[in-house]
Amino acid sequence: MSESKAKPKRSRSTGKASAPDAAEQQWGEWLKEIEGLSYQEASTALELALSQLQSTDLEVEQMAGLYRRAQAYADRCEGLLDLVEQEVVEWEAKNS
Repeated sequence: MSESKAKPKRSRSTGKASAPDAAEQQWGEWLKEIEGLSYQEASTALELALSQLQSTDLEVEQMAGLYRRAQAYADRCEGLLDLVEQEVVEWEAKNS
């Protein structure tokens, strides 16, 4: 998953950039944490997030957050699968 840098928010009263809010900082920390997940852990977390997304009791903000997390878990799984595929291709090339 590609991370984009968020632009600093501007205060309406002063026009000056403010520090990132707590939610943005928490999201960045969370993304770092998923980099350490195994395939099984990320896959399980993805399944849980997807089942929660099917709930009709979610508010729009909750749904957006869950979607972002599900996408991050899916990206982690895909990245790990790509890494394993690359290792297999290299191993086959060495042993051919």
